[in-house]
Amino acid sequence: MATTCERREFLLKLLQLPCSAVLLSVCGPLPLFADEKKEGYDAGEHYYGMGIQVDKCIGCGRCAEACKAENDVLRQPYYFRTWVERYVVYGDGEVTVDSPEGGIHGFSAAQSDREVLRSFFVPKLCNHCDNPPCVQVCPVGATFKSVDGVVLVDKDYCIGCRYCIQACPYGARYLDPRTKTADKCTFCYHRITKGLLPACVEVCPTQARVFGELKAMSSPLRRLMRMSNLQVLKPYLNTEPKVLYSELDREVR
Repeated sequence: MATTCERREFLLKLLQLPCSAVLLSVCGPLPLFADEKKEGYDAGEHYYGMGIQVDKCIGCGRCAEACKAENDVLRQPYYFRTWVERYVVYGDGEVTVDSPEGGIHGFSAAQSDREVLRSFFVPKLCNHCDNPPCVQVCPVGATFKSVDGVVLVDKDYCIGCRYCIQACPYGARYLDPRTKTADKCTFCYHRITKGLLPACVEVCPTQARVFGELKAMSSPLRRLMRMSNLQVLKPYLNTEPKVLYSELDREVR
């Protein structure tokens, strides 16, 4: 009975939407975020991605802090567009993963008498997939992939159904309690369309994050792709992520 009520409530909410919002899910996204782009910006000339050099990440948390400040993300520790995880691999094969408050304040030294084989930090964020499951499940087309390869959410159309949050295999989305709409990393779209770097990339003290064009040979990201053996998270899902990791340990999930 609860399921039937939830479906009825969802359908009623859908019927209350403007016709343009319903058409959006059929016809594709309208020209959105135009006010965030610099004059003369041509989305068709760009295709963005990010590389993360795991061996360079020191777990300082500056990326998570900068993201919250730049994008007005709630300060509560469970709302993040990007966060950092620490992996500790013990001699007996056990692996522990922690991310205290998303790693925003760094990490305290691990206290254990057990033999530690290795430990490392892994930044996480929306993977801006080429085949994004979040886009496929959105009933009103509020979640879409832009021409320049960034997966975005139009909050004017989002109805807060949470389908995209459930569909994301990387746990990179959350529902903003202020707007009751889905939120996530946008590669700082308001910055990159003006020629700036994402906030997390700009503040990284070790240049663990590399942002750039996937198709331009002169891009720093393309250089990383040429010089490193890159992997993606959960490749078996065929989501074709555009966040690429170098020195990715097999224990990362």
